[in-house]
Amino acid sequence: MSSYEEIEARDGVRFSWNLWPNTRVEATRMVVPIGALYTPMRPQPAGINPVYYDPVSCRPPCRGILNPYCHVDFKHKIWQCPFCSNRNQFPPHYKDLSETNMLAELLPQYTTIEYTLSRPVLNHPVFLYVVDTCIEPDELQALRASLVASLSLLPPTAIVGLITFGNMVNVHELENEDCTKTYVFQGTTDYPSAKIQKLLGLSSGRPIQMPGNQTPIPTFSAARFFQPIRQCDMNLTLTFENLMRDPWPVRPQNRPLRSTGAALSIAVGLLESAFPTSGARIMTFLRGACTQGPGIVVSSDLRETIRTHADIDKNNAKKMAKATKFYDDLAKRLTNNGHTADVFIASIEQAGLRELKSMVDLSNGLCVLTDSFKTDVFRHSLIRHLSGTPAAAAAPADPSQPQAAPAPETGLAMGFNATFEVLTSRELKVSGLIGNATSLGVKAANISDTEIGLGGTNAWRISSLSPQTTLGVYFDLVQANQPLDVNRCAFVQFLTTYQHPSGYYRLRVTTVSRHIIEGNPQYLASGFDQAAAAVLMARIAVLKSETDDGPDVLRWLDRMLIRLCQRFANYTRDDPRSFTLSPNFSLYPQVMFHLRRSQFLQVFNYSPDETAYFRHSLLQADTSSSMTMIQPALFSYSIDGTSKPVILDSNSVTQETILLLDTFFEMIILHGATIVFWVKDGYHKRPEYENLRTLLQAPHDDLKALVAGRSPYPKVLICDMGDSQSRFMLAKLNPSTTHVSGASQGVAVLTDDVSFQVFMDHLTKLAVSSSN
Repeated sequence: MSSYEEIEARDGVRFSWNLWPNTRVEATRMVVPIGALYTPMRPQPAGINPVYYDPVSCRPPCRGILNPYCHVDFKHKIWQCPFCSNRNQFPPHYKDLSETNMLAELLPQYTTIEYTLSRPVLNHPVFLYVVDTCIEPDELQALRASLVASLSLLPPTAIVGLITFGNMVNVHELENEDCTKTYVFQGTTDYPSAKIQKLLGLSSGRPIQMPGNQTPIPTFSAARFFQPIRQCDMNLTLTFENLMRDPWPVRPQNRPLRSTGAALSIAVGLLESAFPTSGARIMTFLRGACTQGPGIVVSSDLRETIRTHADIDKNNAKKMAKATKFYDDLAKRLTNNGHTADVFIASIEQAGLRELKSMVDLSNGLCVLTDSFKTDVFRHSLIRHLSGTPAAAAAPADPSQPQAAPAPETGLAMGFNATFEVLTSRELKVSGLIGNATSLGVKAANISDTEIGLGGTNAWRISSLSPQTTLGVYFDLVQANQPLDVNRCAFVQFLTTYQHPSGYYRLRVTTVSRHIIEGNPQYLASGFDQAAAAVLMARIAVLKSETDDGPDVLRWLDRMLIRLCQRFANYTRDDPRSFTLSPNFSLYPQVMFHLRRSQFLQVFNYSPDETAYFRHSLLQADTSSSMTMIQPALFSYSIDGTSKPVILDSNSVTQETILLLDTFFEMIILHGATIVFWVKDGYHKRPEYENLRTLLQAPHDDLKALVAGRSPYPKVLICDMGDSQSRFMLAKLNPSTTHVSGASQGVAVLTDDVSFQVFMDHLTKLAVSSSN
């Protein structure tokens, strides 16, 4: 494990640059911006537990939290803030503080500390199920089974509600088990929040707080639709088991009349009335696109095809702009109240994720995209979402090596209605954030004029958190008349306040420092974290892809890579053979090569829904998972029992080996031609060929280890060389051998893409050219 990974394991943070220059000009010449990938809910190391008291903070406007970098005068009970240099008096109840009796947050190992605050949360987590009933009988049966199973995963104090929809939208009462009642709304109408309150007889107000740790009771009118799971478990289970397909007839050559937009609008309005500014999730289960009412994506007539990337580029997606605006407005209402939208899509065709993605993106919800409710992708993703399984440790480079199992944890592994704030010492300013969050519009002295992503503030709202949620924060050096003092430290503090499922607010504080040095490229290069830098640049590229043309984004990436190599590579002008990169930079061009070819920037052969899903997932993932998405990991297994990681290249495909490809979204096992021949002849069934049976089983065992704790669960493909599905693996490989060049070894890839070697040849020529 590298030192950067060790820091990430302790503090959940990785910087692109770990040594910072002393002038803004030098920072600009580094090309890759100073940035950090921060995971607020990353499980902490053993022995670092939450503390049960409120933090000590600096006086306004700083409000920095006491940390190990503070200078403490134990005699006079005074501490100095490293962010503003103010001296603060400790509260009176810290009178016994001394060098031998210190607070946890002053100890060196507590650079990250989590406080359990004294103020309780108003209510326990709320889960509102929104279920599409325009589903075929076999799919509906699978969905019913998963919904019933999900109830057993929720803590007994969780509050639940149910909305089903097809042509009409049905809001179910859960209060009375003997006489169930359902309120039916037209699916063609957009109901404003006030209208929903009136029709359902809701009164705006907060839940009634019960004494002790008992479950708060929703307001009297809302209690008909929301009940603690322990009180309505049987009623809701029976409702799920008796779910019927939407009775509205489907005309020939037509799609079902599906009122997704109206159902989500009613769900948002219902939560606004019953649980304003409290932790809540809308869990939506979709089988197809919205075909009527607000948010319509495509008409019910099958002669009208749903939009493609080509339609969007040519402005032929006639319904897209209006639908997108409708869901954007719902997303704003969601995030204003700290609510989250999760979307589980099980459809062979597109279901309109491209239009409603803002609801999932801005609220940091979970998105699962698969083709059936019967798949492991859906079932395992739903289970892991609710089971409280913490994030697994980063997978080892060799999956055959053992890895520690994640620590057991009870309850939900998620946070609700979080706010995230970044404090800096005077050397730094905050440029912005790229991630699934919304700006709080807070103005502070440490905000940069240069904006990247969600800029103009140092505080954001994140409607929900998971152990995988990672935020990309970008910084800028101050514009000073004189260079900053070298050999001193600059400080950054990340403050994350969220509602914990236990019923209390928690505040996680991470404080880090980095040295300011003279802007010598050789010194700066020693602090470059190429993995973190690649992910931070990928986030910028994805953000640009939402507004710019694809070729423009690729050209921007190329320019940034050329400038970085010109600055930090060793070479002689106009001599490409002299070009070399230090180990700190050697992998970066390779990652950029695969990023250019990835599904995040290339939309050919992908639907708009798939592109939206991939980009949403990248903006949520931590460094390790993001790197796997950009540059998949490839492992090779041979008959002699050895397994090893191999380069992502067509030359790695041989007839006598089995390959395992991990793209994060898919796990692909590919059997070589000789292995296929042996299996067809039944050699693996003979006692004397035990080694072949071991070879066939090895990638399956490692696959289980790699996907442990991963959410969403990946799609698993098992194929033989020459099968149609083998193309999914070949498409990810560097095409060093193609149908044009031929293959002396490995396999020829049918593509016109350039290989990594050709890419590097062009890069070195441009980097060393005296004309650039």
